[in-house]
Amino acid sequence: MDADTQVAEPVNVAADAESYAEFRSELFRAGLLIDTGVDGLYAKSSVYEGIVAALDLLITSTMVDRPAEVLSFPPVLARWVFDKTDYLKSFPDLMGSVHTFRGTDRQHAELISLAESGGDWPGCLVPAEVVLCSATCHPLYPLCSGTLPEGGRRFEVNGYCFRCEPSVDPTRMQAFRMHEYVYVGEPEVAQTHRDGGLERGLELLGKLGLDVEAIPANDPFFGRLGTMLAANQIDEALKMEIVTPVCSTERPTAIMSANCHRDHFGVPFGITDASGGTAHSACVAFGVERVTLALLKTHGLDPADWSRGVRDMLRA
Repeated sequence: MDADTQVAEPVNVAADAESYAEFRSELFRAGLLIDTGVDGLYAKSSVYEGIVAALDLLITSTMVDRPAEVLSFPPVLARWVFDKTDYLKSFPDLMGSVHTFRGTDRQHAELISLAESGGDWPGCLVPAEVVLCSATCHPLYPLCSGTLPEGGRRFEVNGYCFRCEPSVDPTRMQAFRMHEYVYVGEPEVAQTHRDGGLERGLELLGKLGLDVEAIPANDPFFGRLGTMLAANQIDEALKMEIVTPVCSTERPTAIMSANCHRDHFGVPFGITDASGGTAHSACVAFGVERVTLALLKTHGLDPADWSRGVRDMLRA
């Protein structure tokens, strides 16, 4: 081993898990989150939702540097759109499919019998034409099919996402909100959108009193092919994350991401820029739940006790 090689200190995963679980217990005791009996699925108090509402307003006032189309989508996505995103190839372990009953009266009786006996009643269901939305920006791309206007299109979208990764870590929810700014159009403008959004987000989160830094990152791709995709994503700096220590300094929590998709969505959805080339896209995404929880962990569980500067920013 080279004398200058540094050996990383081992991460104490068990200690981290205890810290996450204790933070969650504190949130439960304070009534900010309410346990539903399923890890990663919580009800939220009016105090918690007040922080979320104030944070959304602050993000909008800070991040929108030019006009954007503001859209709202339901937490479910048409399956044909989901299929075109390639999410199933990369993250099959995170997605959620919606199933429903389409049987006869007799099959309905069998369904009820299985449910009452604790049997496998979900086996009686069939896939619906929708899946749970995995990323807030996914419903946008079908709307952009065809040739874009000069300068492309910009969107602001805020909504719920689903990822099947139950955890005692309260920042790793199965149902969570993302507040995104998306650009679709020319490649160089997409890159500028990503880089500028990352810079503004870093400044905003720092002003909120969070200890933040931007780092190259990768998505949690599945399987052997995923290892290669993750390495390429880091090598080409396609994904950047803003992280902050919530319950662990060794494994800080990502609270915002800034991504260059290149033509990943332009190709399957048939989107071309004004010059006739395949459109590129980029998104800047705030994890609303994670930023809220980072604020609570950093400044305390009662917003009334936060510093005047932070409360003024959030008008809390």
